Amino acid sequence: MRIAVQEEEFDLGAEANAFAAGGTADGAIVTFTGVVRDLARGDLDVMEIEHYPGMTEKAIAKIADEAKARWSLGDVLVIHRHGRLAPGDKIMMVATAAPHRKDAFEAAEYLMDYLKSRAPFWKKEITSDGADWVAAKDEDEDALGRW
Repeated sequence: MRIAVQEEEFDLGAEANAFAAGGTADGAIVTFTGVVRDLARGDLDVMEIEHYPGMTEKAIAKIADEAKARWSLGDVLVIHRHGRLAPGDKIMMVATAAPHRKDAFEAAEYLMDYLKSRAPFWKKEITSDGADWVAAKDEDEDALGRW
């Protein structure tokens, strides 16, 4: 299991290939990459993401351990960026490996829902009109209800 909270960009292909090379017992590997989007108003200059070093990694590791206990997973990878990100920048990656695809897909969705709603990150959208903190969305909270 690897958890990385970092400012620098990551190479999606290299990360996915390294993760996939981890073993032969898993027949399914699921990867998901989140990208900074600008759908709300069309004027996003940058998104600033803040976190508490140490606390954030510990919280993500805890939920990854819970996913490993709940599903038959061989491995988990979570990368989440912080700092100033522009629209189109990769913001996060989740990868899960499991003997069967159902566990890999469900665990990946579980991790993504957690990262969206509960991981200790604070996001601020900066536009030419100013800056606003991103509020939690009801649909993101509702997504956790299925788990």
